[in-house]
Order: sequence, then structure tokens, then C-alpha cells
Amino acid sequence: MYIVFLGAPGAGKGTQAANAARELGLTAIASGDMFRQAIERGDRLGLKVKDYLEKGVLVPDEITTEVVLERMSSPDCRGGVVFDGFPRNLKQAEVLDEALKRQNNIIDWVVYIKVSDTELIKRLSERLVCRKCQTPYGKGAAYTEGKCQKCGGELYQRPDDNIETVKERLKVYFNKTAPLIEYYKKSGKLLEVDGEGGVDKVSRNITGVLRKRECITR
Repeated sequence: MYIVFLGAPGAGKGTQAANAARELGLTAIASGDMFRQAIERGDRLGLKVKDYLEKGVLVPDEITTEVVLERMSSPDCRGGVVFDGFPRNLKQAEVLDEALKRQNNIIDWVVYIKVSDTELIKRLSERLVCRKCQTPYGKGAAYTEGKCQKCGGELYQRPDDNIETVKERLKVYFNKTAPLIEYYKKSGKLLEVDGEGGVDKVSRNITGVLRKRECITR
């Protein structure tokens, strides 16, 4: 089974994709994690990714796709994958479909976590992020004296999490993602989920829609 999670910055798709992967017994792969792992390996792909990230620019589609396809070839992905942060645009979606087709597989469902612009701006402008592992913490989240609960790293507010920059980031996201949402909607695979509310509430919403499609049977 192959499931894609879509959602704007601040929608919580990373957390929800990981939760769904555990529930479904699948492997969650996130583009950000894959980039970091590629850099740590120090191989050809890793060096390419590192060069782009150090320049502060987006990793090109062809390199992002190559990193994802390489990760999908790992033994732990044989039973299926939950994608977080990929595909980001129509071109990446088409390449992913072609790659799966060659393996006689398809994207089964696409979970789109929908959150209002007002709520997204509020969440992002109040967000803290771990410098070490990049885990995000919203207002009121549990952490110890400004330290990440996962790795103990320092929490900070990203420079691009100010309100004006957040608005621009959301504008760019929706411009690039709107065609992607329509692409999956036309194929009948898009599952729109209300992303407003706490993490547990959204998780229940997602579990509900996946259970209706018999992805979750227990």
C-alpha cells in the first residue's frame, strides 16, 4: 500500500504521516529525513543534496526524486510506504506514478490535511523547532527548558516563521500544490481531512477515513 500525505506548512502532516504509518504497519519516508540521511552517507547523491541545502535553495525535482526512489528500494519499503513531503508538485507526482507502475504498484490514497490560512499562520508564527532534529513544537507543546524531548537539542524560532514570511510561504505552497490536489482528486484518490484541532483529534479523523477505505481493519 502506498499513501501520500499532503498539507501546507503547519498542517501537521509529518506527525500524522508517522502516526498513520505505525497504524498501518508501513514505512514512513519524509523528504527532509532522506536528505539528511543522504548527506550523512556522503555518497554522490548526498553531496549533491548538501550543495543545494548549503546554498539555501530547493533541491531540484530530479535529485529529490532520485533520493526518494533510492529510499523506496530499501527492504523495509517492500510492504508499502507513507510519503511525507513528497511529491511536492505535479512533475514529481507523475514521476512517482511511473516508478510505481514499473513495479506494478500504484498510489492507493492521498490524505490531504486541510487547515485554514488563519490557523496555519497562527501555528507557524508560534512554532519552535529543534536545531538538531528539526522536530517542530507548537504553542503549549511539552518540552523541557527549551530542549527537544526527542534528542535534547535547542529549540528556536526559525527566521522565516514571522507572519509576513509565513504568508508568502503559504502562497507559494498553494500555487505549487493546487494542481497536485486536482491531479489526485481527478483520479478519485484524494481524501480530504479536517486538520483543525489537536493532534489526537486529527489522527482520529484520518483513521476514520482510512478505515472506511478498508486500509485499517481493526
